[in-house]
Amino acid sequence: MRRLFTGLGRFSVRFRVPVVLAWVVVTVVAVHALPSLASVSKDTNSAFLPNSAPSMRAAQLASPFQNSRLAVATLVAVSDHGQLTGADQRAISAFEAEIAKIPHVRVVRDLGTSPNGDARQALIQAAVPAFGGGDAPQLVAAIRGRFAKASLPGLTYHLTGTLPTVIDSQQASKQSQQLTQLFSVIFILILLLVAFRAVLAPLVTLLPAALVLALSGPVVAEATHIGVQVSVITQVILIVLVLGAGTDYGLFLVFRTREELRRGLSPNEAVITAVATVGESITFSALTVIAALLSLILAQFGLYQSLGPALAIGVGLMLLAGLTLLPALLSIFGRAAFWPTRTQRQDRPTFGLYGWLARGVVRRPAWVLIAGVVLFGGLALGNLTTTTAGFGNTSAPSGTDSAAGAAVLARDFPASNVRASAVLFRLPHSAWTNPAILSTAQRRLEQSGQFKTVIGALGATRLHPAQVTQLHSLLGAPGLLPEVEPTTDAVAPAAYNAYRGLAQFVSPNGRTVQFSTLLRHNNDNSPVALAAVPQVRRAITGIAREIGANGSGIFGVVPFAYDVQNLSSTDLLHIIPVVAILIAILLAIVMRSLVAPLYLVVSVVLSYLAALGLVGVVFVHVVGQGGINFILPFLMFVFLMALGSDYNILVMTRIREEAHSVPLRLAVQRSVGFTGTTVSTAGLVLGGTFAVLAIAGSGGSGGTQVEQIGFGIAAGVFMDTFIIRTLVVPAVVVVLGRWNWWPSGLSRAVLPAQTEAPERRATAPP
Repeated sequence: MRRLFTGLGRFSVRFRVPVVLAWVVVTVVAVHALPSLASVSKDTNSAFLPNSAPSMRAAQLASPFQNSRLAVATLVAVSDHGQLTGADQRAISAFEAEIAKIPHVRVVRDLGTSPNGDARQALIQAAVPAFGGGDAPQLVAAIRGRFAKASLPGLTYHLTGTLPTVIDSQQASKQSQQLTQLFSVIFILILLLVAFRAVLAPLVTLLPAALVLALSGPVVAEATHIGVQVSVITQVILIVLVLGAGTDYGLFLVFRTREELRRGLSPNEAVITAVATVGESITFSALTVIAALLSLILAQFGLYQSLGPALAIGVGLMLLAGLTLLPALLSIFGRAAFWPTRTQRQDRPTFGLYGWLARGVVRRPAWVLIAGVVLFGGLALGNLTTTTAGFGNTSAPSGTDSAAGAAVLARDFPASNVRASAVLFRLPHSAWTNPAILSTAQRRLEQSGQFKTVIGALGATRLHPAQVTQLHSLLGAPGLLPEVEPTTDAVAPAAYNAYRGLAQFVSPNGRTVQFSTLLRHNNDNSPVALAAVPQVRRAITGIAREIGANGSGIFGVVPFAYDVQNLSSTDLLHIIPVVAILIAILLAIVMRSLVAPLYLVVSVVLSYLAALGLVGVVFVHVVGQGGINFILPFLMFVFLMALGSDYNILVMTRIREEAHSVPLRLAVQRSVGFTGTTVSTAGLVLGGTFAVLAIAGSGGSGGTQVEQIGFGIAAGVFMDTFIIRTLVVPAVVVVLGRWNWWPSGLSRAVLPAQTEAPERRATAPP
């Protein structure tokens, strides 16, 4: 395999200028010719859960009221001068008709006037991603752009609901996302300047990652034509992953190139030797990340499925750039890349701080190992005292049109509360022939003790069952009536408007009825609220049997979050062994050992559990949040398992390389000394980019979950870098001795005893 990477290094050095030009041209063409990532990001909400999930069955029951596969918005018209006038009503009707003609709008259904007569609402459903992306922002802007023209004096419009809230939240957090990318680049550059103490080396290291970041978006977008899914969160994580992991791979190669220059090689030969020795480590490091990401295809949860292949493409492109573009750039700049530091031959290189640490490890390996296990095991116990929570903050950002519309709904349409959950029953016979069943169902829901409020058809409209039967015989289905009653004396205007309001609660054929409820535990970010969902569902099922319904369910954020959490936990349990086995196989190939992969995988799992426990302690017990975000355990496992293996591979392949010529204890000390700066710098880069994500993302929508994800992965990377990889793993290597390499020939090799301490042989400054 070394011959393969030597040939690749020679190719990149020999054709360095064409290689660089090829990457630049391909990137420029892709950016201009292929679609952007934002333009193809799709809503994964419809694919979050399988159709068998209770929330998806409830969504099917709710289909007479709204299509769960379409994005939903609510148009709110409110009068500033009291009740809506006839002119106001006609203007609103004309505006609803105009909205129906806007591209992508599929349904505009008027939901009637509020009981106090001051406001009116309409349901809008559109074929755009419900969680942003695609044409969703343009649609929201198009509707709001018509407000001024459609308004009358004293009449105000607002657009709220799921889609506008998401768009407003994304706009509010857009600056945070831009800051994440800007701060990440600045942070990496500063850190690389400190690490290299050179002017050009940081730019040379970061340039391939920046180029791949520009290229990967269009390539992933084009890959959607072959089935690759892209969600909104993919765009954010792709930035962090490509910049962080890409810089890591660059560090592996650049540090080794500088080391070979100091051994006396010419710049071109130093680059070739670096690719030959580190190329395998970079390749298998990237393959572990790709394998972990591709395993997400096995997930049932749509968000995970949308992350895996797209991010794997970005890492694959980064690997290709690391093995071709970066060597070409190093060959072009030569020694100038490291100016003003020294790159002349040094016969006695020093190992500095990491050599000193390694010396302590090889002298007391058992004690270091025990201390590491106790420390990380103690942090992992934090998982026993924390639970997962829901989606975090789902309300509209303050000061936005969505927030203003939500306030009007809360005031004038209590049944439209954005935190409300819809309880649905499918009846064997039409409720129009027996409206009393509506009263019975509402009374039983109120008596169940599971809800703060229950708003049903009769309670919201203040109509009696006999009135409903009479009005239905006179007017027909309420959802088909015009907004303003035709000139007639048959029905009073108040009764007409109230009857039209029944369309929110009873389907046109009367077979499906819904009740707007607020759960007793209604905080969608509360573990208590999620834990109560099974009991709520059991109560609804019992009421369905009492009223003779042949179908029932509850549709809302809290039950949806409960189902997602359950599915996410199931995916985690299924994918953990798959990822662990895949990474163990790759480690076994690169290490030529069946023993080393076992404790290396265990070490990464231990650091994962410790980092997850630390997140629980910090955010739940110290900050006081309700729980850790449901997505965090899964994302932390995939990223820490894959990215932690990067450092495993770099350190262990260097130990194996040194162990061919010196005793194992000396090999460990030399290897930790040589790779310590590389691993610590790489860990600071990768962990720092996720820390920047936490800090910059905390000000946007969903700040809590972004903070937790950024903090958790950063903490895991830092602990893995400075403790696991630097101290614990080298201690295990020393304890196991030659068994590290079993069954390869190195496990049977006999080397001379160590006779000279490496710290005495290495005295020159770095």
